[in-house]
Amino acid sequence: MTKQAEEALESILDLNSNNVWHVDANEIAALWEMEKKDESFPQYEEKLLNTIRLAFEVVHFNSEDEREANKFVDNEIWTVFTRTDPQKGSVAIRRRNISRLNDLSYENIKHISSATLLELIDRNFGGGWDSIPLSQKDIIESAFDVTTTTLPASRIHAPGGTLEKKVADGYDVLEVKKGTWIEAIFAKKKEPVTKLRFFSDDEYDAEGNRVQPSEDDEEEEERDIDVDAEEDNEADDVQPTEDDDTFYSSYSPEAEVKDEEEEAEGLSVLE
Repeated sequence: MTKQAEEALESILDLNSNNVWHVDANEIAALWEMEKKDESFPQYEEKLLNTIRLAFEVVHFNSEDEREANKFVDNEIWTVFTRTDPQKGSVAIRRRNISRLNDLSYENIKHISSATLLELIDRNFGGGWDSIPLSQKDIIESAFDVTTTTLPASRIHAPGGTLEKKVADGYDVLEVKKGTWIEAIFAKKKEPVTKLRFFSDDEYDAEGNRVQPSEDDEEEEERDIDVDAEEDNEADDVQPTEDDDTFYSSYSPEAEVKDEEEEAEGLSVLE
């Protein structure tokens, strides 16, 4: 386990979608068995198992069934731990392998190196970047900055060229032969994006520290929202009356309608 994971995982309850990628199966099992003795632990089991599934294969089995137990117990590939409820059986986990481009996802792509990524691309039948489906490119580019260049083999390593500059800038490179030409695929992990939040000046004191809203301010804001909502509802409920100047303003004047006798007299004159 990495130093980062050691600092974070004093308990299995500290397991999350970020550090689960840096903890091995044996450590998860040991922390699980230790925390399982706590009376409140059962309520966290399903959530923890869902987190473990991000990076591990998870299988439930009946440890009392000899045939099933032989598949997982005393098997170096699988690590086993037990549920708090014996009726739910035991759990076997093993790390999900990333051996092909198809194994990449928006979750695990963040936890591999650029060297590993280029190794996976190299295994993709040697077709280069253009041979990768668009859906897989989207996954890759969500976590890596990828660029390519194709040059004659005699020029690819020219001093001061693109390859030399990219490597100096921290990119890993994969060279894919295409006849007498070479496609260079450069990859570098993107820096995590920090989300910024805007605060108005009145949310800070004279020393530049953010002022936490008091309970009275929050209650006052809630009252203002409630009052505005009530006024809007009252306005919607008001119906126009004949004394109201606006009653007829939304209606167009109707055309003058003649009665049948007037129309008949008009026709007889024309005849």
